[in-house]
Amino acid sequence: MDRVISCGAAVEQLWAFLDHELDDHDQRAVEAHLAFCRRCCGEMEFATHLRRLLAAKGTAELPGEVRTRLDRFIDELAETTYEGGTP
Repeated sequence: MDRVISCGAAVEQLWAFLDHELDDHDQRAVEAHLAFCRRCCGEMEFATHLRRLLAAKGTAELPGEVRTRLDRFIDELAETTYEGGTP
């Protein structure tokens, strides 16, 4: 059996996972991680909700302030994931 991937690896692949752009091995690895990691499941729910919201608005470009907040959130998530997330 393959080694379970870390939170950092799961988060890095999250958008590709949601778009079904990963190969079978990586898709299964993210699924396996999500099966036990509640934190990353929360991140996936957030990303799914964000994607739906953006699609409903029909905007091709995010407003600057929204983009700044989203970038800051992603940076903070990366910092906490690498500092103390699930191995």
